[in-house]
Amino acid sequence: MKSRSHAFDLLCGICIIRMVMLHLMSFCGFKDLDWWREIMHWSYFFMAFFFFKAGYFNKRIDGNTRDFVIDKTRRLMVPYFAWGAIGCLVYFAFVIFVFSPKHSIVKALSWSHIWETSSFYGNDPLWFLMSFYMMYIVVHLIAKIPALHIGGKAISWNWIILLFPYISYWLHEQGDPLPLRLNNVFFAVFLFWLGKLWHKAVERMGNRNTILVSLLLLAGFVALNATFPIRHVMVYNTWEGDFLVLLPTFVCVMCGLSGLLVAVKLPRIPLIGFIGEHSMVYFVSHWVILVFYNFVRSANGRTLRGHCDDAILLTVIVFVICSLLVPHIEKIPLLSGRYQKKKYKLWII
Repeated sequence: MKSRSHAFDLLCGICIIRMVMLHLMSFCGFKDLDWWREIMHWSYFFMAFFFFKAGYFNKRIDGNTRDFVIDKTRRLMVPYFAWGAIGCLVYFAFVIFVFSPKHSIVKALSWSHIWETSSFYGNDPLWFLMSFYMMYIVVHLIAKIPALHIGGKAISWNWIILLFPYISYWLHEQGDPLPLRLNNVFFAVFLFWLGKLWHKAVERMGNRNTILVSLLLLAGFVALNATFPIRHVMVYNTWEGDFLVLLPTFVCVMCGLSGLLVAVKLPRIPLIGFIGEHSMVYFVSHWVILVFYNFVRSANGRTLRGHCDDAILLTVIVFVICSLLVPHIEKIPLLSGRYQKKKYKLWII
């Protein structure tokens, strides 16, 4: 059994906690509070961190295309549709059997919901699995072509991928025209590529130099984020502020934070580390729990908005239930994507 990176488990755990609390605060109508907006301002990068982590630990993205696509489909798209079905089951059980046709939720239904958002009624965050899947497909296809030949000259993909964040930014400026919220995939590919390069750099620099470089990068992140009004939302491919400031800010915080925690040999942090180790379970199940609680309250004539007691109770309920579900969900590949790994063949189809 391969050893885990406690540094990345910590970062993943923080990301999951931030995500769950963001969704919970939105359900309860507290997301616009000044102190919460300040937290979001300093942590907007955490959702994008998963793409960076995937690149950091990835060893093989080439090999047989058929095997690669099948493997990623089983690990990402099977849970995507399984948890989408679970979310829809909970959602439409209330829509059909509990709520009246005049209810605002019923009136807002749309047949094009999945095509437009890559999310399911009853489980909105599943857009991430679709973007994650498409990112892997793109990086795999790129790995099959060592370089692009333009005007008789071979141009390395390392230079071309540097332009990918701008493609996502340009799509944002065009109104995000791609279906399934795939406008963020180009930026996701860049983050994956950044993670791979940073892993190589960390191995070459050694712990002492990595700590020094990471501290400098984190200082750059703090300076830029404190000086400029910038923000990025991965799900909507939202770029707020100067693109030429936002991109280096991402590079500074992704590399600086991960490099520092890896180099200092961080020990396992029990609770947050556990959440990071089993992040998939918390990710796919927490929204269903929030929806169920919200609909039960709504059916009894009470809204969650503005109720601190519901926010506190929900926080306990979500994390306790998700933690209890971990051993059960991870035993079911259909829900966890934990299928047995296959070795890719070296030849290309």
